[in-house]
Amino acid sequence: MSSERPRLLLIASGWQVFREYLLRSIGTRFRVHLFHTAEPTWEREYITGWTVLPSTIDGPAMAREALRLNDAGPFDGVLCWDEGRIHATAHVAEALGLRCGDPAMIWRLRDKAQTRAALAEAGVPQPRSVKVGTLAQALAAAEEVGYPAILKPRGLGASLGVVRVDDPERLREMFAFTRDTKAPDPVVYASDHPVLVEQCVTGEEVSVDSVVADGKVTPLFLARKVVGFPPYAEEIGHYVDADDPLLTDTAFTSILQATHTALGFRDGWTHTEYMLTGTGPKLIEVNGRLGGDLIPYLGELATGIDPGLLAAAAACGHELDIRPTRRRVAGIRFCYVDRDDTTIAAIRFDPATLPSNLDQAVTIAQPGAVMSPPPKGTVWGRVAYVTAVADSIAECARTLDAAQASLRITTPPLEESLGRPVIALGDEERPLGRNVG
Repeated sequence: MSSERPRLLLIASGWQVFREYLLRSIGTRFRVHLFHTAEPTWEREYITGWTVLPSTIDGPAMAREALRLNDAGPFDGVLCWDEGRIHATAHVAEALGLRCGDPAMIWRLRDKAQTRAALAEAGVPQPRSVKVGTLAQALAAAEEVGYPAILKPRGLGASLGVVRVDDPERLREMFAFTRDTKAPDPVVYASDHPVLVEQCVTGEEVSVDSVVADGKVTPLFLARKVVGFPPYAEEIGHYVDADDPLLTDTAFTSILQATHTALGFRDGWTHTEYMLTGTGPKLIEVNGRLGGDLIPYLGELATGIDPGLLAAAAACGHELDIRPTRRRVAGIRFCYVDRDDTTIAAIRFDPATLPSNLDQAVTIAQPGAVMSPPPKGTVWGRVAYVTAVADSIAECARTLDAAQASLRITTPPLEESLGRPVIALGDEERPLGRNVG
């Protein structure tokens, strides 16, 4: 390999507050060229070049531009951590002859109906699942899988549109909610069967961020998920323990390997979710990218393993250094407003009451924003988050509790709410009322 830093093509940068840590790290050892739909701003200090394109969803068009740039200076790898763009990215990698260049395989991950079919054929444990297009089909499918059942969009992530229904009446009420939930990207899944009706499996839900090289899966970070706002499945927090016993549990890691083998995923990074049921782990979904919700960041806090550098190395087919340098527990907590259509005049954390061992306290919502908790707000209803590192999950949770209690939100009087009919909380500053932990 040349002494010059490897050249990496990055497809889209993502939301700064959740993805900058990855690009910051990658830029120290790779020459990063960014494909984006707008001129870069915060990204500029980490990249060596960029191309503004009409779309980062159009894989063949991006592939043509990548081939043109590759003639001037070959790319060593292609990377994307945006769920809506990983399929388009596979077209680019395929055109360049690089790793993870298999669009059909990536579509098998994005389309959850295809995921279910491939895993069923391989005998990987998972909930029973039926794809449907109409309310009548959904009612029949729920009778087949049994109540309670889960309604899930066929191709979304972050638990968007996912809801539990306990009986036919509730299914009738919620079917349109799941069917009509949209993601920011315009990717379309089989419009005749856009919803999955699945068996409701219960237990603790976990996610695993793994690096995959030549088909061998190495689990790196295992996150214990905290879910709130029932019957919806909003992900309101995560804990990552460097010494989580599942990382070395051969029964669990065998299922993880079998999952990837069945789907044909051979190179790159994945974020895989399982429900730990009374009869063993059952696969919920597989995403062909780094985990969201800052889970890889928590993994770095807990283990010292740099997810950005490792993902870039995997994309380039380089040797992977997966040795941990520390063993801690890291956690994140997301914060929400209490009521729908809350206008935020000001939002801050009170430094006088923040715990001294906190890692980060970050506000997401901007003054003037109108925010709602789930289900109306879903992922975009988050107004702030806090992260912490400790020696146990219990200690980490106490720190997050204290940090969340220091969040202060000011709301304007009704007549000053940007002319919108919102539920005003009064012109006062008070602690956030909802305990989501």
